[in-house]
Amino acid sequence: MEQFDYLIIGAGSAGCVLAARLSETPEARVGLVEAGTNSDDPRIADPAAWIALQGSAIDWQYETVPQVGGAQRVHAWPRGRVVGGSSCLHAMAHVRGHRSDFDAWVAAGGEGWGYRDLLPYFIRSETSPFGPSPYHGDKGPVALLTPENPHPIVQSYLAAGEELGFAPIDEHNGARMCGPTLNTLTIKDGKRQSAADAYLTPALGRPNLTLLTDSLVLRLLFDAFGRCTGVEIATGGQVRKVMAAQAVILCAGAIGSPSLLLHSGIGPADELSPLGIEPRVDLPDVGRNLHDHLLSGGNLYRASRPVAPSRYQHSESLLYVPRNGDADAAPDLALACVVAPVVTEQFEAPPLGEAYTIMFGFTQPQSRGSLKLVSADPRVHPRIDPNYLAEAVDRENYFAALELAQSVGATAALAEWRERELLPGPDCTTRQQRLQFLERAAYTHHHPVGTCRMGGDGDAVVGPDLKLRGAEGLYIVDASVIPRITSGPPHAAIIALAERASDLIAGRAPLAPASLPLQ
Repeated sequence: MEQFDYLIIGAGSAGCVLAARLSETPEARVGLVEAGTNSDDPRIADPAAWIALQGSAIDWQYETVPQVGGAQRVHAWPRGRVVGGSSCLHAMAHVRGHRSDFDAWVAAGGEGWGYRDLLPYFIRSETSPFGPSPYHGDKGPVALLTPENPHPIVQSYLAAGEELGFAPIDEHNGARMCGPTLNTLTIKDGKRQSAADAYLTPALGRPNLTLLTDSLVLRLLFDAFGRCTGVEIATGGQVRKVMAAQAVILCAGAIGSPSLLLHSGIGPADELSPLGIEPRVDLPDVGRNLHDHLLSGGNLYRASRPVAPSRYQHSESLLYVPRNGDADAAPDLALACVVAPVVTEQFEAPPLGEAYTIMFGFTQPQSRGSLKLVSADPRVHPRIDPNYLAEAVDRENYFAALELAQSVGATAALAEWRERELLPGPDCTTRQQRLQFLERAAYTHHHPVGTCRMGGDGDAVVGPDLKLRGAEGLYIVDASVIPRITSGPPHAAIIALAERASDLIAGRAPLAPASLPLQ
């Protein structure tokens, strides 16, 4: 039986940050448990190969239940089962989100998690081409870049945004988020930089940090007083206990963390008892508040000439747009120019090099789903229901995103590349036809959050200190605690969240909130 001071469950993005930061104190014994392994799959490092990793050996290969708002389709939900977690699978876009996203966390009861509170941690985490500045750092673990030689289609796409009246910006992570600009990417020396590359690998030489791989956590362990004291893991054909003297920290993500709580008797008691799981803490909101960004594959165009491959990760630019026209406001719609054909299994794609796609989606889904267990066996995947497009406002924003994508696609700036629109096509004109297209074209943006939400109300799973309600010695630090999704991909926010959490858990004073005048 192994004993640590801090025991971190999950070597994904948040877990890698915490392992590195907590082990900076030499006296602190830190253990990091990961169900996957250190993969040598060369596709992880290749920015252009990220799509091929979905469904591979490093993917948990989760699936949703059939979605009423998704043409009754079962949606694949890739999540990383590997050291580095989903930062080894995602598309490498680094977008913090709009400042109001984090102020919404405060409004939900997450005191201390506003934009001014997190900005010092965004800065601490990064080495940015825009740093040092009041918004950016130049000495952090996460190496960021913007494309030096963007694809010619991307350049035309940026011009298309300006043609429609959107003022360009330097980048997404400064004073303003909305407007045409190039992506900020987690690519270093031509290779993907995962959270493990940035944080964990440089720390693994420390004698006080231990990484346990190929170790599936079966359940949390508690003492007679209700304090979480460790976990039970299955590894190497055996089951053994790993203990924590100070804290167990769940970093298993929006699916893994609530699943582990439920298997340990923490969650809705009326759902656990029928499965033969003895309820320990009745927390009905564990597994609820599940939401995710939807994308569409997509507004597809046959190119008038050959399309060269991207030198980066296929999608070199995102465009965020507020529907009210205020460039300082939080965005409602998101577009991505992809220099490749992107469609769901419902459609046939042209060969690579013959088409490009304007993917589209909306930033603040109001539909909420849930995660529930179907078995007491931790090896059985939970029932995942994101409840896509259940709310009318989501459908209206999705219609607006499609209209915006087609407006961009039809601009004079893209005329030199555009032979014709393939999807949804000129015959897709009525509202019903367009809704049917959207339902068939919709798929996950790989951003599930919210299943162990943070808040100040009695139903919140964790408080602003990220401690689980109803049990001592147990924290949650990952996408599951996010009460409302950020406008962009949440990975950058998860890194900052884990950076600040490392100070809270270690008993260090948090960095002072930013005082700069924000536009």
